[in-house]
Amino acid sequence: MTTGNPTGPEPRHKTTAVDVGGVIVGGGAPVVVQSMTNTDTADVMATVAQVAALDRAGSELVRITVDRDEAAKAVPVIRDKLRARGVKVPLVGDFHYIGHKLLAENPACAEALDKYRINPGNVGFKDKKDRQFSSIIELALKHEKPVRIGVNWGSLDQELLTHLMDENARSTAPLDARQVMHEAMVQSALGSARRAEELGLGANRIIISAKVSSVQDLIAVYSMMAARSGYALHVGLTEAGMGSKGIVASSAAMGILLQKGIGDTIRFSLTPEPGGDRTLEVRAAQELLQTMGLRSFVPIVAACPGCGRTTSTVFQELARDVQEMIRERMPDWKSRYPGVETLNLAVMGCIVNGPGESKHADIGISLPGTGETPAAPVFIDGQKAMTLRGPNIAAEFKGIVEDYIEKRYGRGKA
Repeated sequence: MTTGNPTGPEPRHKTTAVDVGGVIVGGGAPVVVQSMTNTDTADVMATVAQVAALDRAGSELVRITVDRDEAAKAVPVIRDKLRARGVKVPLVGDFHYIGHKLLAENPACAEALDKYRINPGNVGFKDKKDRQFSSIIELALKHEKPVRIGVNWGSLDQELLTHLMDENARSTAPLDARQVMHEAMVQSALGSARRAEELGLGANRIIISAKVSSVQDLIAVYSMMAARSGYALHVGLTEAGMGSKGIVASSAAMGILLQKGIGDTIRFSLTPEPGGDRTLEVRAAQELLQTMGLRSFVPIVAACPGCGRTTSTVFQELARDVQEMIRERMPDWKSRYPGVETLNLAVMGCIVNGPGESKHADIGISLPGTGETPAAPVFIDGQKAMTLRGPNIAAEFKGIVEDYIEKRYGRGKA
């Protein structure tokens, strides 16, 4: 007996649409990919370079840290330099502790940002909390900016958590401590969002998030929030980790939520290798959405894993070369060839599955396995089109791909 939706993800959770600098989050719009810089925002040129790189990789929103006066003053300069380069990706300011002060004292920063991110767990404490939170909301109203109210379990409102723990201890059927933490996160996010609405900020300017670093906790918290609100939701596993661990954990958590129709914008919070490429988190988010059939960003390359029949590295090298070609050429292809992101390619290593997989792709090549005839049939639109031989198979196949893209997606297409 099967359960769930056998043809794809469940219908999207109904949320209110929020316009973030021209990018629509929620309201049934496609799930938005975002990222965050790890440069010192006060270092204008380093931040401009990284934002531009993230934009080129496909990040549709980019968050920058605004932690002190120098950073706040740099924001409008960063915005202007990006616009001069033709980079128009919306910028989100990440505020903690003194965001109310920085925004009030730097109106050019408040105007340059496309969204403000507030963490209710550290916006202020005791009697200052509501005053400082209200100050940021009032500035958002003044500058007509949306706000993300982002709860994080590493900085959860301790006063609220203590209250719920005490209340739970007095209950005749107490919950597990982790369940109480889940409830505290949801109440913190939704309570702060309701307070923002009381101050005049409409639901169409509110995005909420509640980030944790455990897969099961993330699924539980967002399932609760989706059931109890209609605010647009930003989803991400915080402190996901480095390399494959971070990618696997984030994919597992967000994949389940997206399959349930939960999530309007996502981020892979990956720890980069020292000096590593920050754009990896953008590619990982895109690949998750594309793998799940939710969006298309780049042509997909199907390639076999290799086995004892493929002792040659030729097909591995070709698969790598095709992937690199796509990554390098996609910014140009995207503007010249609308729809090219839906292209499917196959680079296979032997006769067992090679021809069949190649026929299923728009363009596929089946390279010879160990002991096979040194010939590589190429299939286009399900039909064998030619056979490549000799030392230049890789270059010839890439040329065939380029020609196919021009004919199918170019302005002069039939």
